[in-house]
This record gives sequence, structure tokens and C-alpha cells, in this order.
Amino acid sequence: MFLQISRTFRPLFCAALLTGTSLGGLTFLPHDAGAREAVDTARPAVGVTRATLPNGLRVVVVQDKLAPVVTTELNYLVGSSQAPAGFPGTAHALEHMMFRGSDGLDKDQLAALGARLGGSYNADTTEDVTQYYYTAPAEDLDVMLRIEALRMKGLSLSQADWDKERGAIEQEVSRDLSSPAYRYISQLQSILFKGTPYEQDALGTRSSFDKTDSVMLRKFYEQWYAPNNAILVIAGDVDPQATIAKVTDIFRGIPKKTLPERSPVKPVPAPARTLSFPTDYPVGFATLAFPMPGQTSKDFATADILSDVLASQRGALYQLVPAGKALYAGFEFAPKKQAGFGLALAAFPKGGDASKVLNDIKTILADIRKNGLPSELVEAAKTKEIAQLEFSANSVGGLAESWSEALAFKNLSSPDDMIAAYRSVTPADVNRLAATLLDPERAVTAILTPEESGKPSEGKGFGGAESFASSPDKPVRLPEWAEKALARLDVPTPPPAPDVEILPNGLQLIIHPSHVSHTIEVAGLVRHSADLQEPKGKEGISDVTEELFGYGTQVHDRLAFRKALDDIPAWAGAGAEFSLRVPAAKFEQGMALLAENELRPAFPDQAFQVVRQQVAQEQSGQLLSPGYLFGRAVEAAVSPKNDPTLREATPKTIMSLSLADVKAYYSTVWRPDMTTIVVTGDVTPGQARAVVEKNFGAWKATGAKPDVDLPVRPDSKASRSHVPDRSNVQDTVVMPESLGLTAANPEHFLLTLGNEVLGGGFSSRLYRDLRVKTGYVYNVSSSFDWGRTRGAYSVSYGADPDKVGDARKAAIRDIRAMQKAPVTDDELTIAKSSLLRGIPLGQASLSAIAGEYLHLVELGLPLNTLDIAAHAYYKASAADVQEAFRKWIRPDDLAEIVKGPVPKW
Repeated sequence: MFLQISRTFRPLFCAALLTGTSLGGLTFLPHDAGAREAVDTARPAVGVTRATLPNGLRVVVVQDKLAPVVTTELNYLVGSSQAPAGFPGTAHALEHMMFRGSDGLDKDQLAALGARLGGSYNADTTEDVTQYYYTAPAEDLDVMLRIEALRMKGLSLSQADWDKERGAIEQEVSRDLSSPAYRYISQLQSILFKGTPYEQDALGTRSSFDKTDSVMLRKFYEQWYAPNNAILVIAGDVDPQATIAKVTDIFRGIPKKTLPERSPVKPVPAPARTLSFPTDYPVGFATLAFPMPGQTSKDFATADILSDVLASQRGALYQLVPAGKALYAGFEFAPKKQAGFGLALAAFPKGGDASKVLNDIKTILADIRKNGLPSELVEAAKTKEIAQLEFSANSVGGLAESWSEALAFKNLSSPDDMIAAYRSVTPADVNRLAATLLDPERAVTAILTPEESGKPSEGKGFGGAESFASSPDKPVRLPEWAEKALARLDVPTPPPAPDVEILPNGLQLIIHPSHVSHTIEVAGLVRHSADLQEPKGKEGISDVTEELFGYGTQVHDRLAFRKALDDIPAWAGAGAEFSLRVPAAKFEQGMALLAENELRPAFPDQAFQVVRQQVAQEQSGQLLSPGYLFGRAVEAAVSPKNDPTLREATPKTIMSLSLADVKAYYSTVWRPDMTTIVVTGDVTPGQARAVVEKNFGAWKATGAKPDVDLPVRPDSKASRSHVPDRSNVQDTVVMPESLGLTAANPEHFLLTLGNEVLGGGFSSRLYRDLRVKTGYVYNVSSSFDWGRTRGAYSVSYGADPDKVGDARKAAIRDIRAMQKAPVTDDELTIAKSSLLRGIPLGQASLSAIAGEYLHLVELGLPLNTLDIAAHAYYKASAADVQEAFRKWIRPDDLAEIVKGPVPKW
């Protein structure tokens, strides 16, 4: 399937709802950020080494031998709350300019370095902290540190560079303003934090950017960007003492500064208000927002536990869902450093009664204020918060982030400081805070209502994270220190092969031990295809079946099962894709519950009646939502008529389903001989096999294996269509085509290599020609999608409506150029370096390791495919890449699908 059309809107909306807010977490202990006279190094915990340089730079090195990878996260303790009055986006603008070059490293060199390193790099600006983070092979730590030191010491900040970057950041504003969730959160923040530095978020406005110049940016930079106003966190496979010595050598020449006074944030609770927003979502949302403590408040740990209890699936808010009163219900907490807010929300179907679900929320919260919350749920939330801390070591990037949040946002000395805070929270504390905070007289109520944007229009054939780096348009000579470090191009050493076993019932077990924490993570996949396996006339049965896994087992009902998980504590999810996260000591108990949910789901009739109605209501709104229509238009552009991927569930097909249909579908699709389980973490192969076999070994398959591979499809032809979306200011564009090339064909490695040159990132041709040179787009990329029987290629970008046509023409020119002439030696070297150095990053988290194994199983490829790919990249020539693009890419057959305002074709 070329584009997965998701019907599960809930987590996507909740994530979008909090986009742009400060990083969440816990904080309430003060910390002395003053510099010391000599380098002070200490080791408060195994694997953690600290130092404060004479210039005040605080450094924390956290050793994690999960993979030969390192993450650096440089936290400047300044954000939009310290911006000049009337210029809320100053910190955000400066964040962009940090990628425009510095003394000793111009913007083209920085872009070339980013591509050669092969890692992931980005930045974010919050109200209180601006972060710059890099993940790359551990051997390149020296290069990463030198980049940050040069930017800290002497940023270029020319007016000419700002003039170019201003257009990009203003397009970013337009992109975010196209999100109803962003507009809602932005207005909510302006009400809850009125009269404080948090009144406007960190994004900024077009009008303020129009008035900003390089002189203002330099003043802000000189005031706040100083070693004594920064915390550098380094996590990964590094030697701590050698790393401290390296940091000292590279940063010690940067002088400390006298920092300005900081503006305090002391919001005054506003009176209750009601807001309304039209949206392009398939369902509506009723929300109540309340002021809550910030990350440095003495009440923060209590507030965090309160929010966990309110969000619990054992809690009263969520009970609205199984009761059939809401499609989704929960609670979100968005803490900033000095203040925060909480959000109770519930979803209702398109055309449903918003006032009814809103009254249900109010009634529940009023009862909680009066009678308190169950002590059992408070204790469960405390136990789970403490247990979750152990999982941070399972991701190199996540480990750096958790330490950055603790030190920079929470003013703690380490993430472990939260343990004592959580343990001290009592049910009485939580109930006291609930009675105080959940005050309807201080609530901001909002109703987000779906609106129709109009029907898509079609025509016949014709002849989105930050984005701020520049792209060089000629070969770049790197500084000597960088050239020396990156001169060698090597095939990375492959990681140890996992232990692979096939159980007698056909279940495949993949075991990847990793002893970086006392935890175990499990990921499972039942190979299936709803497009092929849903019976005719019963479209939507897959969604109903998946939802019903959340309603308990034949042993435990819904609430009892959730309690059993909380008691361990463990996190588990069942379905065609299933998972478990559990402390190593409780592996057996966790796997027993996962197997119980996966193999013995209850599928109760009462829950079926509710879920069927809810899925039908969701689908009713989904069928008219711009996002769904856009995804379907993309699929239709690359697939023949009557293709299985174009089957569509309707409220009618969903409501026609019976519980017997669901049970029959489950027994057909869920089979051990179609299932793979990956076990990673603090486990031995023998232990993993014994536990998996004990819980899944008796599972038997009946009948012949189903065919879940989509039929081969013909080459698609050019077409165009427009999906109106009233919420969008910019257009979102996808230019796709089908390919006959599948994952099994080794030529796809050549296309992947060529795509690094064409559209793989900030140094790509598409980025250079559509963003840097012309300003047609804010972001642009190209990608391939491989399957067992199908392939696809696409170019995606966001552009103002009057730039859509010009951007397409420029993209086509770049694609044709890949076919007419070989890429340059410099481009090929950068592309190879990026891909080869990027391969170890796939081992940088346990979830990524498991995900890669399952992805390869899904494609029918060997588990050492990344090593095969590495050798293919290393040996490829420019002529090989050119020939692959000539053979497989058809520029004249690219379709064009646009979502948003009417474009200028």
C-alpha cells in the first residue's frame, strides 16, 4: 500500500494538540548554575560523569553502550519568554540562524558536514530553553562538539542571511497556522498566561519577523548564548573521562558572560471562557483547560501524578468510551518551566452533540473535586512513573533528552531526583490539588467542530519538523579538522546477529539481548492484509476487531486486566501489532498477560455493540475529512481501479457486522505461523525462548496459510487532483507514481543512494532548487516505498498556492537531471557517507532494533539486509545510480495531488 490511511485519529490529535509546547516532565528543585573556578568533575552514579568548566559550561556525560552512537544535546537556558517585547519569535529566529554559519564554519560547510555525518540533527525552541541536538556515529563526537563550539563562540548573523531565512520562518508560521490544533493551543495559551512572557508561544508571528533585523538577533545572541548559560548533555558509547577532556579542550576558550535578569512568569488565573474552532478533523472535540503548576513548582510531582490518574484507562474520564458516551476521552498535561496547563478532552462524532459530552466531562471533574480520586490509582501512577525511568537507557537519544529535561527544564541534578518526589506524593496531596485546580470558574472551554471543505476535484493527465539548513550548490571544502575526521569511507561493522528460532507452531522468535537497563521490550507482528482478508461487504471489520482487544480477556475483564498490568507495572498493547515493556524481573508475568490478551481476548458482546457504533461514527466523519480524502486520492493515483487498497469501509458495512463475524475474522487472521515476536533488552536467548514458548507455544493454526501479498500493479499514469481544506493556508503536495521494483530487487539500493542526492535532506538537489534558490517551498523531500510485490516513488512538499506549479516544474527538472548525467563525485561521496554512517543509528534504541527486524520480516528480506545495503552503497558508481534512475523513474507519469487552497497549477 502506497500511503497508509489511518483511521486511528486519537493519538495523532493528542500529539498535535500539544505541538509547540515546552518539553514535558518534572521539576521543582532549585539548582545553582554559577560557574566554578576550576573544572569540577564528579561521578554521582555509575556511567554518569559531570564537569563544570571554568567558563561555566555544565557538562554531563552518560555512558550507554547500546550502539556505537552518540547524541549531543546543547541546552541554552533561554527561550521565547526572554524575547524583547513585541518580538515573541526572536529566540526561534536565532535558532534558525544558528544553521547559517559561524566564524570558521560557513553555512555551506555546515550543510555539507550535516550530510557527511549521516546522523540526525535538529533544534527546537520553547518558552524557556532552546535545544540543539545531534545523533551520529560515536567516532564523530569531536566533529559534533566543534560545530557547537564554533556556533557558541561566533555566529555570523549577517543581514543578508537573515533576509533569506526570514522567508523560510514565515512559511513555517503559515504551515503551523494551517493546523486547527495549533491555533487552539495558541489562543488557549494567550488566555491562561495573559500578561506574562508565556502569553505568546515560541513560534513568533509574521509581523514580528518582518520587523526583526540582524542587529536585534545579534543582541539577543550576545546576551544569552554563553557557556555559563548552557548545559551540554552527551549520551552514548563514549569514554566519559576522555569525553570530558575533549569538551574542555574545545570549549574552554569561550568566555563566560554576565547574563541579563530573567522575566518571571506569574500568571493570574483568568475567569472562565468558551471558545469555538472549526477543524478539518473527522470528529469533534470538547475540551476544558485549567492552569496547572510548572516544572519547577513544589507541586509539580503531585500535578504529574494527578494528570496520570485523570488519563488512566481505569479512571472516570476514560469510562465515557466503553459507556458509549465518547469516542475518546482523557487528560493531557502541558507543563512549561514556570507554569503549565491541563486539558480534559473527549471526542464526539461529526454532527454529534458537543454540549452533552462537555457536560459529562464537567460532571466527572466536579465529582473528583468533591470526592477525590481512588488511592489505588494514585499509587499505581506513582509506581509506573518511577518504573519508566529505567527505560530511558534503551534509547541513546532518549537518554540525552531525559537528562536535558531534568537539568535544563526541571532544575534537577538528574532524572533520578524525580523518584523521591514521586514517592512523597500522597493521595491526600493529589486530591487537594484536584480540588484546587479543576475549578470550573477558571476553565477555558473549547469546542472543536468538524467542517466540510468541499469535494475533491480531479483532472486528466498533463505534460514538516524544523527546516532551516542551507544547501551548498557547489563542492565544499571542509575545514581541515572536519576533512581529516570524515575522510575515510568505511562499511560499518555489522552488529552481532540476533538469535532466531522457529517454534514448533511456526511462530518466529527473534532475540536481541542488550544489557543497558534492567528492562525488556517485546514487539510482535501478525502478518496480515485487511485489504485482502476482510470479507466482501464487511469492510471495517479489522478496525472493530483491533478496538475490541482493549476490552479485556477471557480471564480478566477490562478494568481487571489494566489493574494487572499496573501492578507489575507493565505497558502492553494487543492486536495485529502488539508490544510489551516490562521490568526484567517481571518478564514472565508481563508475557503471560500479553499472551492472554493476544490469544484469549474477551470480545464481549456489550463492548462489541459500543465499539461497532463508535467505529461507524468515526468513519462517517473520516469519509469527508480532507486528510482521509487526500490519502485516498494519493492511493487512487498509483493504483488501478478496483485495487484491493481502494476498498472502503462505510458506516453501513460496519454496522452490518456481527460479533460472530469478528470472531471468525480473528480466527482467520491471527495465526502463529504468520507471527513474529522480537524480544530485546536484559534477557538471555534461553530465557526468552522459554517464556515465549510457555505462553505462545500452545497456539495452533488451522487451515492453509492465507495469501497476504497484494497483487502486482501496472505502472501508474499522470493525473492531478485537488482536495479542498479550509483549515490550510499552505498547500500540501504529493507527486507519486507506482514502480515495478520490489524490495527483493537489489537495484533499490542504487535508487536509495541516488535519492540521498536528489531529495534526502538539507544538502539535496530538491532542497537547493525548490527552497534555497527559489523559495518555492518551505520543505521538500522525495522517497521510495518498497514492498514484497509493489514499489512506489514520490516527491512531497509544502508551498503557497501560487508556487505549486513552479515547484512541480523545478522538481521534474531535478529528476530528469538524475537521468541525463551522472551525479558528481562530491555528491556521491556525501550520499555514501550519509547512508553508511547512518546505518549504526538504527541500533540506537531497542524499539528501533525491534522495528527494523519486523520491517525486514514484513518485506521478506534477510535480517542482515542493512549489511548487504552497506556493501551495495560502498561499491556503487555514479553511472550505476544514473542507470537505475533511467530504468525505473518515469517523470512523465508522476501524478499530483494537492490538499489546501486552490493551487496555481
